[in-house]
Amino acid sequence: MNRKKWFRRRKRLFEILEVGNDLDHVSRAYDFFSAFMIVLNLAVSIMYTYEGLRGDYGTVLLWIERITVATFAVDYFLRIYTARFLYEDGEDLSDIKAARKYICSFMGIVDILSWLPYFLPIFFPAGTVAFRMIRIVRIFRLFRIDAYYDSLHVITQVIYGKRQQLISSVVLILILMIGSSLCMYSLEHEAQPDVFRNAFSGIWWAASTLLTIGYGDIYPVTMMGKVLGIIISFLGVGMVAIPTGIISAGFVDMYATIKKRNEYGYEADMHFIKVHIAEGDKWLGKRITDLSFPSGLIVAIIKREDEIIIPRGDIVIQEDDMVVLGAIPYEEEEDEHINLKEIVLKRQNPWTGVKIRDLDISRQSVIVLVKRRNKSLIPNGNMTLEAGDRVFLYTKLHLADANTIEI
Repeated sequence: MNRKKWFRRRKRLFEILEVGNDLDHVSRAYDFFSAFMIVLNLAVSIMYTYEGLRGDYGTVLLWIERITVATFAVDYFLRIYTARFLYEDGEDLSDIKAARKYICSFMGIVDILSWLPYFLPIFFPAGTVAFRMIRIVRIFRLFRIDAYYDSLHVITQVIYGKRQQLISSVVLILILMIGSSLCMYSLEHEAQPDVFRNAFSGIWWAASTLLTIGYGDIYPVTMMGKVLGIIISFLGVGMVAIPTGIISAGFVDMYATIKKRNEYGYEADMHFIKVHIAEGDKWLGKRITDLSFPSGLIVAIIKREDEIIIPRGDIVIQEDDMVVLGAIPYEEEEDEHINLKEIVLKRQNPWTGVKIRDLDISRQSVIVLVKRRNKSLIPNGNMTLEAGDRVFLYTKLHLADANTIEI
């Protein structure tokens, strides 16, 4: 097997491992398989804690856990093997550097902790208890499921976008907890020396009161202590409302952005034709950058078997490829459909002045072309969109008042 063919297979493996679109059936099947194995592993871990189930089905549950953990391990090593493609856009990294970057990333650490502690007791029997506790980290592998669905991904985006405000609210709560503990110690130490023994013995009381839990195992008995307790209880209601309000505002901002995107841009169609590349064709074996096109004609999409390829300059045309060409609108009808949208950016559009890599768009939407002042530009992550740009978008999403372009 030659090097180029092996490289293509390795890249195809990366595409399968990563989140796929609806057109890539193999990748989507692997997404569902991965999500199923994560949920199954956690379900088995929970079921094993029940004595009745452990006694009747303990062997079966252990085998299921072994299989799922082994699946996580294989997935981890495959992701290391294909790590260079994860950082291919915008970064020129070697295989070793890309693998090291993935291993040190948050998801890389979660991935390794989801399976490694399970096998460590084999080599270090003395640390079995500690390794069993570390295995709880596998619950963070649920973040993989978040990546498979856009609706769940929105939650992550909101929390990440409001992270500074959320951190500030948590710091404020910690300050109030420490201050409340110190004050309560001063008021209650003489009356309850066994309960409020030192300055930090009231931390549990402050946490349960500020967070409106109120277990009642520690409580003030003096008049001033009760007054302080009432004040802290009122403050606790406001403290809980702060992070809730921040997250709610984040969702409102995100949906407002989506709404503005539809309000400040209008959609029009661009007609396309498809060309089948047969043996002996002049385009066969040539790169996209080596093809000569007249002004106004572009390669929008390449369909290769069941795979949709977004054309880049280094893509090589192969036999049996279906090359989709875009041109000035003209009446065409075909029995196969690919949805393409044209959005003309106005000055108020949220995309104006933003780099393509920073756009808040679905993973099922891809910008295939940017038309700027009668020039066709191949999009890349560093390109900044401008007012008046005509952005051609490949998407599976439904957009209001959009005309379907039939190829």
